[in-house]
Amino acid sequence: MRLAIRYLAYPLVMGIVFIGAVTLAASPGAAVALPILTLAGVLTVGGLEWLSPYQTAWTKSQGDVWADLQYNVLGAVLIQASVHFIYPLSATTVSLGVWPIAWPLWASVLGGGVIIDFGLYWMHRWSHRSPLLWRFHQPHHSPERLYWLNGERRHVVSALILATPGLVAVALLGAPQAALAGWFSILPVHLAFQHANIDYSLGPARRLFGVAEMHRWHHKRDYEDAQVNFGEVFLVWDWLFGSLHDARENIEAGDLGLSDATYPKGFFTQHAAPFDPRR
Repeated sequence: MRLAIRYLAYPLVMGIVFIGAVTLAASPGAAVALPILTLAGVLTVGGLEWLSPYQTAWTKSQGDVWADLQYNVLGAVLIQASVHFIYPLSATTVSLGVWPIAWPLWASVLGGGVIIDFGLYWMHRWSHRSPLLWRFHQPHHSPERLYWLNGERRHVVSALILATPGLVAVALLGAPQAALAGWFSILPVHLAFQHANIDYSLGPARRLFGVAEMHRWHHKRDYEDAQVNFGEVFLVWDWLFGSLHDARENIEAGDLGLSDATYPKGFFTQHAAPFDPRR
């Protein structure tokens, strides 16, 4: 069982979610069906984590579950608002109408995802280099364990900063709303895998995708150690722009989190922290 999970979990689950998202994105019931698909995918990641944990110490709550649930609700609200309200309005206002409409939906989902991911890479990297943006990005690096629920731990300001350039780009190009809906149904499942406490591996393909075995390095407590592997879904950006780090040694319990031991842990206190002049 553990061997099957190790090598098949990510490609099998993500493959099913991708096919499901492409199939459902243009259907009349997409607004209901796609969130259900995403929820099923994320819960599957949680179940796999229970069956085959990477670090036993990370299976125990650190008082973080309630905050992470709140962050996941916030993330879902932002996604639904972006797909069903903000994007349709912006696309009809600023679209240049140059998106290749002859593309099949799966290609538009993937193409839109690549553009969004490219924007996320640069805004993520900038969030580590700008002292102001880092203040809003810190909540994401505050957990001292990685598990399936904390992929969505993002300050609302940071979430908007990270996503806006890519969304503006696909709106300008005129990508169909269904492509955005499909991609944003896939992304939360990938983020759950990316932060999951699952003993899984993509082998050599780990250098192409932002999976847990690569992303754990990005959450190292030492600030300089964490300036690597910024890609959300695709690590090709890290490879192209010199931020890829691939090492085979394990990340251990106690290696993660912020150096500031006084940083708040709660959802509301973390949202207030960037505005606290004492920090």
